[in-house]
Amino acid sequence: MILIFKSIIMGIVEGITEFLPISSTGHMIIVGHFINFTGAFATLFEIVIQLGAILAIVVLYRAKLWDSLKNLKPGQSGFKLLTNVIVAFMPSAVLGLILHKKIEAVLFGPVPVLAALIVGGILMILVENKYRKRDIIGSVDSIVLPQAILIGCFQCLALWPGMSRSASTIMGAWIVGLNSVAAAEFSFFLAIPTMIGATALTLFKAKIALTLIEVISLIIGFVVSFIVAIVVVNKFITFLKNKRMRVFAVYRICLGVFLLVLVFINVLK
Repeated sequence: MILIFKSIIMGIVEGITEFLPISSTGHMIIVGHFINFTGAFATLFEIVIQLGAILAIVVLYRAKLWDSLKNLKPGQSGFKLLTNVIVAFMPSAVLGLILHKKIEAVLFGPVPVLAALIVGGILMILVENKYRKRDIIGSVDSIVLPQAILIGCFQCLALWPGMSRSASTIMGAWIVGLNSVAAAEFSFFLAIPTMIGATALTLFKAKIALTLIEVISLIIGFVVSFIVAIVVVNKFITFLKNKRMRVFAVYRICLGVFLLVLVFINVLK
């Protein structure tokens, strides 16, 4: 029952943080540390339940995705969106495959993750202040290939755990002229191949036999992250129509600094 309880907590954390620019990986590592949810199964769990959050995007944007699937001929809107997503996905996919062992060995500790929270928060403030007011592009359908490539390059920042995939892609989108809603929505669509790829790689590498309780925990975490993500994404898009993202940046910086202090005074190890 303890494992079930932990899976619910982690599912809630995943659903809340996956699409907000505050780093789901960073929060999963931090919360997992506090509730002692670590080890090979925890690593597998944290990757697999991301698919629950992805399913939330598929459900919420089903009309847009279905329309894109019906217009996949060259020159049509669906073909353009698919091409942009694939092109934006490639930089982090290639770099991740090359560096994943090094990243896991060096950057998954508390200090690198907390440092990424702080650095990412500062970058968000700087980029939003300089580029957000441009608001040249108000729809993902208006993105052109060079812009998608730049957004994809920014997603590479998220290979540093704690930086946030959502924050990284949104910053890239701001720079090429997207408004906050379009930036967030393109980030959502880009998350689909990114997370499916990460999950497939993790499952391929996994060499652990799951017990019945672990399988049940995975299912529960998946369902919880799906439900929570649906609520959060809706609220997030509504928020972006009238508000700046500075609040998320300030939260990241404050959380990172506070927890770093606890690390350095040996309260948090």
